[in-house]
Formats: sequence, C-alpha cells, structure tokens
Amino acid sequence: MLTKNQMGLPQPPIAAEQQIVALGRVLQSLREEDDVEVLIKITTSYIQKQFNYNLVWIATYDRLKHSLSGQGGITPSGDDNFLRKRLIIRPGDLLEQVVIQQRPLGVPDIRTETRLSEWQEFGTRHNVRGTIIFPIRYKETCLGLLLIASERWGYLIPEEAKTSVTIVLGELGSILHQNEIRLQQKQTKRPDQPLLELLDNLHNLNNLEERLKAAVEATHEFVSPSRTNIYWFDRPGRYFWCRISNQLVKMSREAQQQQQAVGMTVQELSDFYYALSTNQIVWIGDARSSLSSHFTAKLLQRWRVRSLLAAPIMWQKDLLGFLAVEDVQPRMWSEADKNFVQGAAGFISLVTPTEKMETTIEKIQEDSHLTSQVAQAIYTHQDLKETLRVCAAKVLSRLNATRFLVLQYDADRNNYQVIYQTQPHNRRPLTFAFSLLTETDRQMLKSAQTTVEVENLDEDLRFFNWRPPLIDNGVRSLLVCNCTQGHRPEAILLITHTQHRTWNNAEKELLWIVSQQIGVVLRQWRLLTSNEQQQKILQSIQQSLCILEEAHSDNAETEENYLETTTLKQIAAILGCPLSLMLTWSEEQETAEIIPGVFADSHFSIRADAPVFVQYEALIQWALSKDGYLNLKVEDLPPETKKWLTCPATSKILIIALRTAAHHQPTGVIVLADHTERYWPQQTLNAIETLIEQLAWLRRQQQISTIQAAKIEELRQLNWYKHRRLEEVHRTTAQLLGQIHDVGIPNNELTQTRYKLLLRQLDHANTAITSLLKQEQWQLSMGGETMPIASLLKRSLERIENLLQSQKMWIGVHGLGANNSDSESNHSSPLVKNTVTANHSAPMVITGDLMKFELILHEVLLAACQRSPHGSRIDIWCRRLDDQFVEVSITDNGVIAPELLAELEQKTRKDLLTCSYLDQLPGLHLLICQQLMQQLKGELNLYQLPDHRVVSRLLLPLANK
Repeated sequence: MLTKNQMGLPQPPIAAEQQIVALGRVLQSLREEDDVEVLIKITTSYIQKQFNYNLVWIATYDRLKHSLSGQGGITPSGDDNFLRKRLIIRPGDLLEQVVIQQRPLGVPDIRTETRLSEWQEFGTRHNVRGTIIFPIRYKETCLGLLLIASERWGYLIPEEAKTSVTIVLGELGSILHQNEIRLQQKQTKRPDQPLLELLDNLHNLNNLEERLKAAVEATHEFVSPSRTNIYWFDRPGRYFWCRISNQLVKMSREAQQQQQAVGMTVQELSDFYYALSTNQIVWIGDARSSLSSHFTAKLLQRWRVRSLLAAPIMWQKDLLGFLAVEDVQPRMWSEADKNFVQGAAGFISLVTPTEKMETTIEKIQEDSHLTSQVAQAIYTHQDLKETLRVCAAKVLSRLNATRFLVLQYDADRNNYQVIYQTQPHNRRPLTFAFSLLTETDRQMLKSAQTTVEVENLDEDLRFFNWRPPLIDNGVRSLLVCNCTQGHRPEAILLITHTQHRTWNNAEKELLWIVSQQIGVVLRQWRLLTSNEQQQKILQSIQQSLCILEEAHSDNAETEENYLETTTLKQIAAILGCPLSLMLTWSEEQETAEIIPGVFADSHFSIRADAPVFVQYEALIQWALSKDGYLNLKVEDLPPETKKWLTCPATSKILIIALRTAAHHQPTGVIVLADHTERYWPQQTLNAIETLIEQLAWLRRQQQISTIQAAKIEELRQLNWYKHRRLEEVHRTTAQLLGQIHDVGIPNNELTQTRYKLLLRQLDHANTAITSLLKQEQWQLSMGGETMPIASLLKRSLERIENLLQSQKMWIGVHGLGANNSDSESNHSSPLVKNTVTANHSAPMVITGDLMKFELILHEVLLAACQRSPHGSRIDIWCRRLDDQFVEVSITDNGVIAPELLAELEQKTRKDLLTCSYLDQLPGLHLLICQQLMQQLKGELNLYQLPDHRVVSRLLLPLANK
C-alpha cells in the first residue's frame, strides 16, 4: 500500500509520453508562426533534441529553376554557411529522386555516395555517415527537403521517431504552402488597374502616334521585357514594319527600308502571321510555345530574342498589325502578362479606326457606289459580255488586281470553262480549261459565306488542281467566290494578282456582293441560252422528222437510199460537221454498204468501192458494243479502217448504231467526223440520237414493208396457181364422174355394191372440192360440224399409215371410251394399238371445222413422226379436260430445236428482219396450225418434258350435250 507522501507526489512521465508532449508542443509552435526562418529553427531544434542527430539541414524547393535553397540547420562544426547554399539539382541525383518520388530515402554512408555530390565532400570533411532524406510536401507538391545525419553507419530509426518526423514535416509543408500562396498573391501583377489607366490615357490623347507610344510605354512598364514594339501591316506589300518602339520612339517606312531588321515579310513570319490573322495571341517562352517547335526556333533567330509575346491589332476582321514584347532571356510569360498585352492591343484596335474615319467613310461610299454601278450594269445590259466587261473594269480598279475571270462548270466536258476574262495589255488571256475541283475545295466553296482568299499560291494547298497552270501564267495570289451561295460551285468568280498580297475584309465583302449579282445574271443567261438551244433543236428535229416522213412516204421507191441520204444531210446540218455517212448491211451479208451523206471538206473523204467487212470493221463492232454514241480520235482507228476512211490527223469521229429495240439486231452505223476544236453540246447530241433512232425505226418499217410485200405477192401467186389447179382437178373429176354415170351400173351384184360405194366416195370428194372452190378462194371459212374424237384420230392416222410402215413405228392411243374403241378396232391398222383407260362411258364429240381439225392433227402427227427415230413409239393421250374441251397430247422421242420451242411459245418472231425457225419447215406449218387453232377456239402448244420427250398438246372444243 502507498504512503500518503507517495500518493501526493507527481509521477515522472515515461519516454513515449514525453515524445507525444514534445510533438504537440512543436506542432503548436509551428501553427503560431508565419516567418520561415523561425519555422526552420523550431523544426531543427525539435529534431536535434528528440533524435540526437548532429547534422540537420532544411531546404526549400524552387520548381521553376529545379533547385534547392538552404534555409539553415545544425552542423557538427557549428558552421552553417554551407547549409544556406543554393544547390542545383542534377539529373540522377538522390536529391532529385526524393523530390520526384516524394518518399524518404536512406544512405548508410554519405561519404561513399557519389550521387550526393557536395554532401559527399561535407560528410568526409565532418565525419558524417548515416543519412536520411525526407521530403517536405503538401498534397502532391514537393516544397523542400529535410536531411538528417549522424556519425553512426546506417539509416534505420525507430518507427515512432519516423512517424513524429513525418507529422512535423507535414505541418511544416502545410504552413510553407500557405505562405507561398500569400507570397504569390502579393507578387502577382494585376493588369486591370494599369489597363484602366492606359484606356483613360488613350482617351486624353488626340494623335494616333501618341496613343501608340502610350500603349508601348504602359506595356513595357507592366511586362518589363527587353523591348516593346508595335508592328504595322502593309497589306499590298504583305510585310510588317516597326511603327513604334520603346527604344526607337517612331519609325517610318523610310527608316524601315534602311534598317531591314525592323521589318519582316509575311513569308518570313508564316505560322506567326496566320495565327495573328485569326485573332490569336502568340507567345514563346522558356522551352514552351503556342507555335510549332520547328518554326519557333526560326522565329526567335529572326527576331534575335529568347522570348516573345505578341497580340494582334484587328479591325473588322482585318489584321492592322500587332503589339510585341520581346526578351533576350528565356522567360515564362504569366497570364497577367498575356492579358495585359492582349488588352493593350485591343485598345489600339479601338482607337485606330478613328484616325482614318473620313477615309473609311469615303471607302464605304465608294464601295456602295461601285456595287450600285455593277448592279445597274448587270440589269441594264442585255449582252452578257458587255455586262461582265463593265463589271470587271470597276472591280479590278477597286481591288487593284490583275485578272478578272468568270468560270462556268461544263457538265459535258466535266471541267470549268472560262466564259469571260480580262487581263493587262501586256498579258495573254488564259487558254486552258480549269480542271474539276477536289471534293474538299468544292465543299469549302459550297459552305463559304464570303470570299476565299489565297495570299500565297505557291504555299497554299487550296485549289490544288489549279495551281500549276495559274503559277505558269504568273498568278501568285487570288480571290475566289462561289457565285451561288449555299450551292455547289457551278459559276465561280476569280480575281488574281501577279504578286503575293492580301485584301482587307471590306474588299472581300465587296467582291462577294458582286459575285452574287453575277451569279444571278449567269443563271438567267443559262436559262435563256438553254431555252434558245432547245427551241433550235426542237425546230431542227421537227423539220428533220417532216423531211424523213416525206422521204419515207413519197421517195422511198423513186430513189435508192433516199431516206438514209436525207437523214445524213439533216444530221450534218444540225451538228455542222463536214462528213456524214452510213454503213448498212443485212444479216446474210458479209460486207457493209457505204451510203455517203455529206462531204463538205476536201480533207475528209472515203473509198466507196472498198470492201468493209462487218465482222472485222472496228467502227461497226465498237458501235454495236456501245449503247449510245461513241467519241473517237483518228489516232484510235486501225489501219484497215483508214484504207477506206480518210480524215485529218487532228479530227474526231462520232459513231452510233441504228437501234430500235433490245431484241432487234442493228442494221446500220452512222459515222460523223469533224475537226477536234469543234464542240458538240450534250443537248444537240441527244437530239441527234432521237433523229437517228427515228431513222432506225423508219428503215426497219421500210424493210419490213418490203419483205411483207414480197411475201404477199408470192403467196398471191401461189394461191392463184393452186386454186387454178384445183379447178382443173375438179373439172377432170367431174368429167370422169359423168363418164362413169354414162357407162352405167355393172350387172354383177358384188361389183355393183363396190361400184356404188366408190362412186359415192368420189361424189363426196367432188362436193368437198366444190365447196372449197366456192367458199374459200381468198379467205378461210369456219364450219360447225361434229365428230367423235375417235373418228378424228382414225382419219388422221390413216393419212400417215404409209409413213409409219416405212419407219417401222407404231402408235399407242390411250384414253378413248370402250365403245368407241371396240367399234373401230376392226378398222384400225396393226401399227396402231388402242388402250382403254378412260372411265367415261359416253363418247367425246368435238365440234367445229372438222376438216381443218383433221389437217392440223395430221400436221402435228406428221411432224412427230419426222423428228422421231426409226422404230420408235408415239403415244396419243386423250382426256376430257372439262365440259368445254378435250385434251389430246401426242408424246414422241424426237429431237426438236429449243429455239423453235421458244418461238412457238411466243407465237411470233423476235425480229422480222432476222432468220427464224418459223420461216422454214416444220416450224412454219406448226405456226400456221397454232394460229388456225386460235381461230377455231382451241389451242396448240409444244413443250419438252424433263426426260427430253416432246409433247404436242391440243385442246379441241367439245360439242354441247
């Protein structure tokens, strides 16, 4: 048990409690101080007392200069001069490693560590070995270092001590960060007040030069560079000259000519100039720049400085000049510096126009007057050339340009044609056509809302396709306007100059207004020209069609090739070409006939007697392979063609085939020739195509009419001849019948019966001939008899019985009723076998012209026998299709041409002017049978089964019950 005295005395604190109490005291002391030196002393004293290190060094880190500034500490010798030195951190140094990684680092023996440079010597000199380096940081920012060392080897310290040091350094870093912020706020320059003072000063000055001088002085005072200058832009010459400088108060253009260093061309400034033109501030500092690194070095070398800050002086989007601050030492430009320079340049932009207000007003009035004059010239002059001449003279004078060109897109040639141009008296006009623009340039002009300016055509990549010819003709800068804003550039206004130069915004706006007015005129002119061309072409086509119609109707028979010759003359007249001819042929001809049309030039000629082979003539084959016209050069022609066609070496040729329909074969080729410089508009060529197509149809109709007339004449002769022969047969038969009747009837009863039967059959034949001669001399007559289908088949089969015997063929009949087959089986040929397969008890009776049905059935059976192989079989299938028709299908194993089946399916020929299977047997007879079956209200179709058998299918009308 404790005594009373023991209970009343305080107990001594243990070591851990002492450390905590010391840590709390030092933290409290740090929070109550703002002075950096006192903070360093508090921290140093705490570390020395608590951890017994004989070397303590604290340094602050300069991020911009990447160096350490010693703030003091404790050394074994008591000399702290070394501890206040400034150390430059070297790459690979351990100090740099701690600064970058922001983690503690231990060194067992500082005397042997080469990566601590000065500290290695210090350790050797003062016998310091084990070392630990701590970072002093706030969040992710390194603010300094703590270096502690002792004479002991090694760097291990208790964890509690390490934690205490970390806490103290964290508090120290927080306080140092706050002090740094307060210091920066005190040192930061605020541009607002100096700019307000400058603005007030500028208002009190009346002269522009004095205002510029005041802006230079205020800028130089605030930024404190080596030099401060104002450079002014000479737009026509495209160079900058130093107008005001803090060193040279005022510099004139004459002075600039004497001292080239104070003037710079746009070509020298390049990227710097384009940045200022887009109202961007340009700055170049210590290893940092707003421009590309490649150009920055050249710019600094040209300016003879190490740092540069420039702000543009703008007015109405035009660059008047720039305010530049220059320094011969590397410098990091602060935001305050940039803001002040930009603000000062903006003030200059505001006060500059007032100096030339009267001149500006006069320019605006002149531009307005010029615009009204151009508009008046456009809307009063009817002649396009005169309108553009007046407009060009005024625009070139106002813009001080060299050439004025108006380009029009030509869809036929797929390029831009110069429809008007003016040039100086000592310059030749441009004779080339402007090629098609790239898609990028077309989109740029389509979306452009103002004039596109190219200051240096040698370096600018825009309008790349036009650069070579323009540069070859002395063009170095140009203005380009799309005459129809928001649309694809169909019309373009082009202003050029022979030197690199710029135009101000007012000039570009003026040209844009003029270009839109010109666009309206060109649009009206195109509509008027197109309408006139269409009217002219329409009249030419109407006249040509009337001439063709007259040639087709009146003179087709009186003069050979009158239609073709007349058309060739009309085509030559519309195109104005000196040569036109036609190559024509029929399907069976190997060589083509040359039909001459027009030969208005002695340099164009042909050899009419030269053979032109259809299969080998290049002009014919090229025209047949092309749907439409084809343009050629004489150099493209093979030697065989040049043997009969002679044209100058620089001429061109147009060929087109005479076509009517896709399945019709062309029967001719039109050949036209002209000189190369002659241009044929697309509308005219379309009209010529229409005219040639009309000629093709007329020629086709003429040829078909000739063929049909010849066939009709031949059929008339054939019909007359057969009819007269039938009359003679009828007369002879009648005489024989008369003589038989005169002789009388034989006495023998059997002979008498046979005699009467033959006589009756002869009377029937003679009666049929009489009906044929009287009722069907020049047209067919359709009868209305009835007959069982079995009887019809029997009569048709009797007609081919001899053919069946000679080819050893036999026919199977299927589907006839049992009664009919039994009743007629006794009279059937042994080569015909009847098979009863039908379930109908009543016989199938057909109605119509029985003789024609019999002849058609006979013709179909005859064709089946003729195409079938020797000894084969033919099957006839009969079935009632419905109450109106009976179907008779004749199946054989013969061979038939697929083309014949296709033409019979279409029931007509593809082209009357080409050879067909329907022009020869058996196709002709089968086509006649098909047509007759349609008139008899039935059908006849031929098709082939998958097993290659041929089926002839007839539909015969049934008689009503």
